[in-house]
Amino acid sequence: MKINKYLLQVIFLISLSLFTFSCKDDDGDVTPAVAIDRLDEGNRLFGRGVNELRSLIALSDNEELNEIAELFQYDVTHYKVTYKTTYLDEEIIASGLVTFPETTEAMPMISFQNGTIASNAEAPTVNTQTFLTLSSVASAGYIFVIPDYIGFGASSNLISPYHNAEYAGRAVVDLMRAARELASQEGYNFSGEAFLSGYSEGGYATLAAHKMIEEETPDGFELIASAPSSGGYDVKGFQEYFFSLDTYDNPFYLAFVALSYQSVYGYDDPLSDLFQEPYASAIPALFDGSKSGSAINAQLTTNISELLQPDILVNLDTDPKYSNFVAALVDNTITNWIPVAPIYMYHGTADITVPYENSLDSRSQFITAGASAELVTLTNLVGADHGSGFLPYLVEAVNLFESLK
Repeated sequence: MKINKYLLQVIFLISLSLFTFSCKDDDGDVTPAVAIDRLDEGNRLFGRGVNELRSLIALSDNEELNEIAELFQYDVTHYKVTYKTTYLDEEIIASGLVTFPETTEAMPMISFQNGTIASNAEAPTVNTQTFLTLSSVASAGYIFVIPDYIGFGASSNLISPYHNAEYAGRAVVDLMRAARELASQEGYNFSGEAFLSGYSEGGYATLAAHKMIEEETPDGFELIASAPSSGGYDVKGFQEYFFSLDTYDNPFYLAFVALSYQSVYGYDDPLSDLFQEPYASAIPALFDGSKSGSAINAQLTTNISELLQPDILVNLDTDPKYSNFVAALVDNTITNWIPVAPIYMYHGTADITVPYENSLDSRSQFITAGASAELVTLTNLVGADHGSGFLPYLVEAVNLFESLK
């Protein structure tokens, strides 16, 4: 995900004038004590004042950002959190950001999932200047959480399980549980109402978390709605789109998926079954956490017929040699269930990076599975591509959640 240039202006301005404060009011009702189960550690970073946030965003002279800033009511305090989650049947420590509005009133929670990253330097708990600015949405009256995906932050020693539904959802849900525990520990009041949002890979993680919450019904949470945007929810469909192209500007996406599934499922199929040399041999080292997606793209090729083995382009779905990879693609397609809470999908109509048609097809698959057209909706971000769709989506999602509070 690329942050809109106007959001970058705000990030720069805020970085010039950060300050810390402590204005917690110990009077009033707070969340009852919650047993600590997922929370490992919560470290207070700093606070920001509501008037500062409003004035700095006003300096950007961006109508969409100003629309969000008009909702700001509270000072906020940011925390870096480590928490327990599960990966390949083992308990690990993952990390994320949690921002609280400074009030003793009961507040809902928003979990926001970011777009695809490849380097640890891009992770929310490392690239805090960007993501804590985004967390200013908490000032509108939300506990705002952003997970580092498994494979980044505190778990950067692992290969990230990219576009794996189980671990994408698990990283989100366990951080939400840890945030609930931290709220109790620090004297904040969580109402129990939860919203999910995310863009690009974050849209996929949002949908995976929605499904997981409804399957597992974690204590203390009522999922009100999710608002995923611009994600490749139909993973098999995204692969078919990719294979239909002559060129693609982000070949690292497919390399990331292939490396992830090889690691998660533990199959012995070599990457050379999918990719031509010299790319097959180079891919594992490219995803060592030191390189961004653009840096990895520069080491690959945008020409599909040069990147992939000729046979796989023709025989992926028929040759048993590829059955493990195909099974993983199908297994991680998350559009064949009936949600309870509504799903409000968004997608830019000019998006060719993660094609608009993927959301269109995904919604159709939900309806075929039995969901009503009112339960799963798709809002078009008219004319937006994958880069320009983020900020309009953010405004839409925040306004949606405000209407559902």
